[in-house]
Amino acid sequence: MNVLAIIQKKRDGNILAPEEINYFIKNYQNGAIPDYQAAAFLMAIYFQGMDSGETAALTEAIVNSGETLDFSLLGRPVADKHSTGGVGDKTTLVLLPLLAANGVTVAKISGRGLGHTGGTIDKLSCIPGFQTELSRSQFLEQVRSLGLAIMSQSAEMTPADGMLYALRDVTATVDSIPLIASSVMSKKIAAGAQYIILDVKAGSGAFMRDEQQARRLAEEMVAIGRALGRKTVALITAMDQPLGLAVGNHLEVLEAIATLKGEGPSDLTLLTIELGAELLVACGLAEELAEARGKLAASLRDGSALAMFRRFVAAQGGDPSVLEEPQNLGSPAFRAALRCTQAGVVAGLDARAVGLAAVLLGAGREKKGDSIDLTAGIYLHKKIGDSLQKGDILAELFTSSAGRLVAAQEKLAAAYLIGEAPTESYPLLLGRVE
Repeated sequence: MNVLAIIQKKRDGNILAPEEINYFIKNYQNGAIPDYQAAAFLMAIYFQGMDSGETAALTEAIVNSGETLDFSLLGRPVADKHSTGGVGDKTTLVLLPLLAANGVTVAKISGRGLGHTGGTIDKLSCIPGFQTELSRSQFLEQVRSLGLAIMSQSAEMTPADGMLYALRDVTATVDSIPLIASSVMSKKIAAGAQYIILDVKAGSGAFMRDEQQARRLAEEMVAIGRALGRKTVALITAMDQPLGLAVGNHLEVLEAIATLKGEGPSDLTLLTIELGAELLVACGLAEELAEARGKLAASLRDGSALAMFRRFVAAQGGDPSVLEEPQNLGSPAFRAALRCTQAGVVAGLDARAVGLAAVLLGAGREKKGDSIDLTAGIYLHKKIGDSLQKGDILAELFTSSAGRLVAAQEKLAAAYLIGEAPTESYPLLLGRVE
């Protein structure tokens, strides 16, 4: 095959054959294709797009570039969940033990946070002793024995994705739906998931700010799952304000534990149960969504989900005493309150601005490799629709560096829009793609 001919074919808007896509990815990975030609290939995809067959072929080529996991011999459904990223999104910490308590085997490979969106691995790193770096054999054994394991991304899995993403980052081709979809789904498929639930965010705090774009991404990822033999469902959910009340790793772990005890914020609980219900039905563990929701809600009430979380933390070397003694997670050195300067109603709360304020406090990374302050974050006392009196606390800010507070307070204050009357309520669940 001719590399230049493949680039020209896609540049002109023609459909690439699976063999051409596989040839390109394989030879880029082994160094036979230089970065400048790969950059041209990515730019051609950015402008011309890909049909569902091409995107599935690209995903499969990326999967085949490295190691894969296979859980088919377990004889039980193995599932995974992915969120496209948001502010205050600690759903994974609640959902995974909740699913495991209801018979779903969960094998999850997660990443660290970047920018204003958090990462599950960072959150779990708040728990003393918790090990996120598992060997392949450790991961497989824990999935088999406990039915739940999480580990950080491995360089041996989907290495071509890492190469392509680094190139996309410097060639302005990150926000291409086929490239995003193939990147996300390649990691889910390589990790051995047979059932996948996708939480595709839309709104100011999401990667996809526009709901229609979020739907397109959801449809593309579901189509990839179907083409490659994975049962995949996507929910499109709102991210115009943060999810829950806690933003920042330490605070989000505390809120996840509270939710597992049945004491969490209503939006986080609702979303967790909706995502879980889809997987229970997909895996054949419930006949319909209403039955599945009932089972999951019961597991929050009876403590079985919390018990599974305790076993999961202990299995990965963490200190389970944090469930009863949250002070063992540590505490921030400095805090400040943001107060309301007028009476009224919270008419808007910009999720992206809240996330950026948390980054200013030290809770997020501006670039890969940055260190973060695990105790930094924001606790929201008021969200959209809440009434206010002058002097009420809107939010509290936490950090290990007092010098970070002033700029973060200014950014957080700008996130709040105070009105005179309640605004219309916006739904958390915006759509579903199967």
